[in-house]
Amino acid sequence: MTRVLAIDLGGTNLRAAVHTGDVRMLEALSREPAPANLDAFVIRIRALCAEAGAVEALGIAVPGLVEGSICRWVPNLPWLDSVDVARLFPGLRIALGNDAQIAMLAEAVEGSAKGMSDAILLAIGTGIGSAVLANSRIVAGARGGACSFGWACADTEDQGEERSGWLERVASGRALDALAQKIGLADGGRLIDAARAGEKAALAALEAPAHRLGTALAGAVALLDPQAVLISGGLAEALDMIRPPLLAAMQRQLPPHLKHIVLRPGQFGSRAGLVGAALAGLAGREWRQVR
Repeated sequence: MTRVLAIDLGGTNLRAAVHTGDVRMLEALSREPAPANLDAFVIRIRALCAEAGAVEALGIAVPGLVEGSICRWVPNLPWLDSVDVARLFPGLRIALGNDAQIAMLAEAVEGSAKGMSDAILLAIGTGIGSAVLANSRIVAGARGGACSFGWACADTEDQGEERSGWLERVASGRALDALAQKIGLADGGRLIDAARAGEKAALAALEAPAHRLGTALAGAVALLDPQAVLISGGLAEALDMIRPPLLAAMQRQLPPHLKHIVLRPGQFGSRAGLVGAALAGLAGREWRQVR
């Protein structure tokens, strides 16, 4: 069995684990702040490889655009931009991918999309990551940025921003934080708790982001005809509260043959990046081909 070092690299944290046989039982190595620069990243990955022992492959999830083994644009880790990760670690098989696409791999092989050929994943936390499984292959696009639904827009008056799209600005975790603060709550988590407790102001506050998310998702469902839409990230824990208005908004915009779309949480939650990175490392460069 190939020994894989799995890395889930975010804008804030780095998590590492070793795959030694069962991808569901990864051996956790580290959870730590993300490296501050490229030199620190290389030093830390080499140290983790030494700690893991006899590593043959490296699977890495990053929060940005990837082409092959090259990081094209990683907004929160700009020191990775244009870096060829394979050149940094000669002798290791490298599988590098966008974090949402890597999470989709985990869900398609062992999680909530197992056995499916077509699915959409939205990873909704501070921002919105997304990925598409189509005909059993995770879609990359011409430059690695296909299906970036955080940039979807259902507001013709929106002026746009360079660093985040309309849907991310109105329906991500930070949007819920802002709505919570408007009604005197600390953050989006408190907003969800209040809505679950039946507080009318909280329930009303959730209507707008759920409606916007559902409206934007309807366009994706109409284009792709998936078997399911998976929600992962922090919002997955609040799906019981946001599902009814989200589904209602989707169904309002969909034709009859698509109105019964399945909406479910991802199975792996915050571990999807590590599980997917391990699976990608096992598969190598063709990791996007699920079956």
